[in-house]
Amino acid sequence: MTKPSLPQGTRDFGPEVVRKRQYILNTIRNVFELYGFQPLETPAMENMETLMGKYGEEGDKLIFKILNNGLSDPKNTEKARTAFEKVLQGKNDKDLTERALKYDLTIPFARYVAMNHNTLTFPFKRYQIQPVWRADRPQRGRYREFTQCDADVVGSKALLNEVELVNIYHTVFMDLGLKGYELRINSRKILTALAERCGGADQMINITIAIDKLDKIGLDKVKEELTDRGLNNDQIAIIEQYLKIDGSNEAKLTAIAALLKDTTAAAEGIAELRTVTEAANRKELIIDFTLARGLNYYTGIIFEAKAPAQVKMGSIGGGGRYDDLTGLFGVPNIPGVGISFGVDRIYDVLEEMNHFPPDVQVGTQVLLFNLGEAESKAAYQLMQELRAAGVRSELFHENTKFDKQFKYAEKKGIPFAIIIGSQELASGEVVIKDLRKGSQIKTTMADAACYVFG
Repeated sequence: MTKPSLPQGTRDFGPEVVRKRQYILNTIRNVFELYGFQPLETPAMENMETLMGKYGEEGDKLIFKILNNGLSDPKNTEKARTAFEKVLQGKNDKDLTERALKYDLTIPFARYVAMNHNTLTFPFKRYQIQPVWRADRPQRGRYREFTQCDADVVGSKALLNEVELVNIYHTVFMDLGLKGYELRINSRKILTALAERCGGADQMINITIAIDKLDKIGLDKVKEELTDRGLNNDQIAIIEQYLKIDGSNEAKLTAIAALLKDTTAAAEGIAELRTVTEAANRKELIIDFTLARGLNYYTGIIFEAKAPAQVKMGSIGGGGRYDDLTGLFGVPNIPGVGISFGVDRIYDVLEEMNHFPPDVQVGTQVLLFNLGEAESKAAYQLMQELRAAGVRSELFHENTKFDKQFKYAEKKGIPFAIIIGSQELASGEVVIKDLRKGSQIKTTMADAACYVFG
């Protein structure tokens, strides 16, 4: 007999959790629609070449590869053995795997735009809410299968789009009750300028990968990693000075201008940061030069959303500008910018802060008691009228004791019960009980069908 279990980093969601997740997803979806974004879905799997090489050195290691069909066929045994040997050497082989589960929603979106750019209306604003998979080490707030909610605009370089995305974050977090969140902002152009001060643009990846780990490993370990990656003491001193810049947004911009003077990339990055922070005018929007976001495709403004300080949680959202992502698929010059919400982490934050609305668990609004054959027929007819009026209702499945039916309603969190016994059936009346308040009223069948169950 097989003991039931789940793969590490995955979860089942029971009704209570699903309702809470739907509350989060519906909140985000409604805001996306409010801002003019259209829904899109892409397949769970993509061709290997679509994903590999797009997420940087660290990201590529976390892509879940799918084995080809037919590997057990004797004809393919030798090919598969050779392919496995190549994989052990860090190489991919199409005889072993040609497809992979999608790592995020951005690259599949870029692939979609590249395939459909002749029919899309630009700027094209899309949102996407789907699961993604990463071969990460499971821990609190980090899963191997999780849901992302993305909003992207492609076909426009206007910084108005970044401002809109800042406001989307703010609207969603306020609707969810997450006062005290922070939205960190930086520019990859600033990081490019830093790399130029530290030996040239070829140092960009080394620097961003190390800086991106600052929150996890601390400054001393970042300096060690930079040394391991070939940077000298003078270069590391510049990076340390960069990482210690502090103060108000304006003070930070002044300091970075002094540190990275005479570089075109820095001037552009500073101007963009000033434009977005001033136009958005949100106290939660904080310039943070330690923000790197290690994905290679970002080219301009980058974002990272942080939960309120009282909750020890990592990023709950992030994104940025990518001015030539579709160029990876042979369709250049389609700029884009996008953000993502970490639904699973947002769930954990709302749970810890006890911020889910009290009525989020209410599924069935009314339970009609089953008190006999004739009574249940009348109850069923009333139930159908209630459903036609949009009231979520159910009839208890069998004629049994009051206590059992009350306990069923209590366990499911059903707030109202309608009782039609023999006396009510004879008089054409019903009893409506508010199970939360312990109160009840008697009314006619017709009035019961119009009752507001709030």
